[in-house]
Formats: sequence, structure tokens, C-alpha cells
Amino acid sequence: MVTVSKDDMAIKSYQSQAEVLVKNYLLAAPFIPYTSILGGLVAAKVAYEFTRLISNFYFKTYAGLTKIQRIEWNNRGLSSIHAIFISALSLYLVFWSDLFSDQRPTDFVTLRSSPLCIFGLGVSVGYFFADLGMIFWFFPSLGGLEYVIHHSLSAIAVAYSMFSGEGQLYTFMCLISEVTTPEINMRWYLDTAGMKRSAAYLINGVVIFLAWLIARVLLFVYMFHHIYLHYDQVVQMSPFGRLVVFAVPSALFIMNLMWFAKIIKGLMKTLAKRQ
Repeated sequence: MVTVSKDDMAIKSYQSQAEVLVKNYLLAAPFIPYTSILGGLVAAKVAYEFTRLISNFYFKTYAGLTKIQRIEWNNRGLSSIHAIFISALSLYLVFWSDLFSDQRPTDFVTLRSSPLCIFGLGVSVGYFFADLGMIFWFFPSLGGLEYVIHHSLSAIAVAYSMFSGEGQLYTFMCLISEVTTPEINMRWYLDTAGMKRSAAYLINGVVIFLAWLIARVLLFVYMFHHIYLHYDQVVQMSPFGRLVVFAVPSALFIMNLMWFAKIIKGLMKTLAKRQ
């Protein structure tokens, strides 16, 4: 005869209560936006501290940095972790999932959504809030006005898309551009570590050029073409939804082109020094 101790019964009771809490509240459709934003904020803190901890143990350069350099070092680790998560999720939803496929003509592509979409967008909103808070707190050490504009536009567009359910396809297309963030951060790490003349720095520069060209230039051109092909659906969105779809990607695209010009100039300068 199997006997169950009071401790086992207490553990099972706590597990049952936790399952009810998660199912009925944390993962219930009405609460996913809020729990995912909170999760994004918590994940941002964890990623920041994880970067600090790992850097203390494995990177000798870290100990010799100034206080603000260590803060930026940790912040860039946080942004890289978020970028890997959201760009991978966005690539899956846009190109591999059938959620936004034109093979489903029964509803408008501009109104399609899923719990996974809402969760991913919420995590990104939490990250943008956390990063904006740090940028304002240490302004302008972690980024100037262009970073404030970029993060503010991104947070507004992502939050609106998450809560309204409109234009999530185009939001994820924009978020794919985060795939360039780890390379940009790696460039800063190499520079800070005194490896600006290394082969790794040059290779990283070439990777940045290719990734930026594909994810922040050509992909945006593809997105504008997609909007043009589905214009009849886009114009039936709410007025603010149409503004987000037309204005935010256009503003980001202009900024991407300006930064791309600087990337080309920097790469050419680096290659010229090596000849």
C-alpha cells in the first residue's frame, strides 16, 4: 500500500494552484500582452546581470573598463540576447509559418494574429521599455537622439500591433532587422578590447555590411512591395494602424539608409588601411 506524506500532498497542492494560475491568468488570452511585457522586463534584467556575471569571469578586458563602459558592455549583451530571440521568432513567423501565407485567402493578412505573436511582441515591448529607461537614465552615454527616436517608434508600433492585432506581419518584418544587432555590438566589443586591427574586426565589418543590406535595406523594399500588393487590405485598417504601417517603416528605412552609408564608409576606410 502506497502512503502519501503530508509534504507530498502539500507539494501537489501548490503545483495544482500554480497550474491554475498559469492557465487561467498568465497564459489566458486577455492577459498575454501584460504578462509578456512583464516577462520582457524581467528577462531584460536577467540578461543584463547574466552578461555582467559572465564578463567578470571570462573577459579580462571587462575589469579594466570604466563604470559607464561596463554598463554599456552589459547593455549590449542584453540587446544581443533580445535580438537573437526576436529575429529568430520573426523569421519563423514571416517565412516558415503559414500564419501570414497568401494561401489562406479567407481573411485579411493585416488582421492575422496568434498567442505566439502576441507573446513575442510583448517581450519586445518589455525590452524596448527597459532599454529606453537605461538610455534616458545615462543619456547620452548609451545612445543619442537617434536611438531615442528609433526605440520610441519601435515601442509604439510594436505595442499598438500587439494590443490591436493589426499589421502584425509588417511588425515582424521590421523586427527581423534586429538580426544586425549582435554584429553591431560585437564591433563595439572588439573596439573596446583593443582589437580594431584584428582580422576578426574586419570579418565582423563585412558581416555587418551583408546583414544590414539584406535585413535593413532589401527586406524593407520587399515589405513595401508586400504593402503595395495588399494595399486594399491595409487601407481598411484603423487610421492609426495605417499611420503605423506607412510612417514607421518609412522612418526606420530612412534611418537604415543613413546608417548604411556610414557602414559602407567605415568598411571602405578599414579596407583601405589594410592595402
